[in-house]
Amino acid sequence: MPRAKRRLGQHFLSDRRILERIADALGATADDTVLEIGPGLGGLTEALAGRAGKLVAIEKDADLVPALRERVPAATIVEADALEADWHAIAGPDFLVAGNIPYNITSPLIDKALAPPRPRRIVFLVQKEVADRVGAAPGGEAYGALSVGVQAVARVERLFTVPAGAFHPRPQVDSAVLRLTPLAEPVVSDAEVEPFRRLVVGLFGFRRKQIVRGLRELTGWDAGRVEHALGRAGIEARVRPETVPPARFALLLRALVDGGWKAR
Repeated sequence: MPRAKRRLGQHFLSDRRILERIADALGATADDTVLEIGPGLGGLTEALAGRAGKLVAIEKDADLVPALRERVPAATIVEADALEADWHAIAGPDFLVAGNIPYNITSPLIDKALAPPRPRRIVFLVQKEVADRVGAAPGGEAYGALSVGVQAVARVERLFTVPAGAFHPRPQVDSAVLRLTPLAEPVVSDAEVEPFRRLVVGLFGFRRKQIVRGLRELTGWDAGRVEHALGRAGIEARVRPETVPPARFALLLRALVDGGWKAR
């Protein structure tokens, strides 16, 4: 087995039963194109190849590409950085996404996967803590900007846990399989995604403050102006951001924009 490269966050999974479960979770058929992120040694690639009509995989590690092409000749292996590559240019206009993705770039990859136009379905094997955060409900300790950003545009399912011992080299934490299904009617429009992100991330920077105080610091507005926007969004001024659901954040964004706020 090739030596894993720490700088690339590589942890290889070879348990066939687990790999088949991940591939099953994606639900690909012969009519589907699948884009795999970070195929590594090709275990998941093999499982996906038996289900998808077309399989394209993006691998950053040039040392792994020849063996991948030999192991899964039915797949198209693209040597590239998945964070920089144009997924739609590589896979086409309509595809599903899967991958055992590196812990150190999990959030950026989730962001990229959910950038419009979105794939029909995404299944990622991620750090268990990240899966918990993505799927957390308002009011919970794990609920934060990542939870809001993902849930505003996708349905979140945390499917099952994969123990650290299933990987080589063994990571320090367990992983979990996360399935994201983009919503037919997202909470925010494509044009609102970036200002929505800035608003939510900004307010969670004041996580322990009442939302009225955090919003005053974020916008520079006086209390009356801020409370008016919160009222339009149906948000109590004294609650904390961690209790506000994604749909209310979207209403707050629109109230702020209508009031003259420009996200920077």
